[in-house]
Amino acid sequence: MAATAKDMGRGEAGRLTVGFYTSLSAGNLRASLIEYASRFPKVEIQTYEGARACLFAGVDAGRLDVAIVTGDPISREGKVMGLWSERIMVALPEGHRLAGNNIVYWTDLKDETFLFSQRDPGPEIQEVLLAKLAVPGERPKVISHDVSRENIKSLVGAGFGVSLMCDACIGASYTGVVYREARDGNGPSRINYAAYWQSQNDNPALAGFINLLQERYPSLPAGD
Repeated sequence: MAATAKDMGRGEAGRLTVGFYTSLSAGNLRASLIEYASRFPKVEIQTYEGARACLFAGVDAGRLDVAIVTGDPISREGKVMGLWSERIMVALPEGHRLAGNNIVYWTDLKDETFLFSQRDPGPEIQEVLLAKLAVPGERPKVISHDVSRENIKSLVGAGFGVSLMCDACIGASYTGVVYREARDGNGPSRINYAAYWQSQNDNPALAGFINLLQERYPSLPAGD
């Protein structure tokens, strides 16, 4: 018991609860969790998937140690740290006219029907689409579904339209779906990620996770 208590005090045992709403099939969150588990094998990692508002509420109430969400860091109670960015990928039916291209330019997509989940981060990626393709008097055709990202991919594979995904979402294969990088004249389009946690959270396991994130993604310092 004494040894376990010492391990917990050093952040080498205990529990870490991480909230998110993006996929774990690929990407930096997956890689970070794998590395953390390798460094701290005695720490139990619990994950929670939910909407942005639910994640922030969980952090504020102490149910979650840290929330990883998309978007630039915003000012709110507690700590925030900018993390990585990921490419925005176009999910296409495998027989689509653009499927043979290695990259897809936004202008190639102006006549497409876009399928989005109403759940995070669907609305945020939809904002990127509007910024790229909306012009006065003309907006891209968007159909929103109250389904998971996985079912959006299934609809794409069935030929109902195309969609936009983060890099993290492309690790899992779906029948009839291919992914291509979205670009404009400035190169790949990207979406940022940030971590949020409470200043008074004294969980040593959290401190170890934040230190790992700072090592892996040192571009932006943690701040209030």
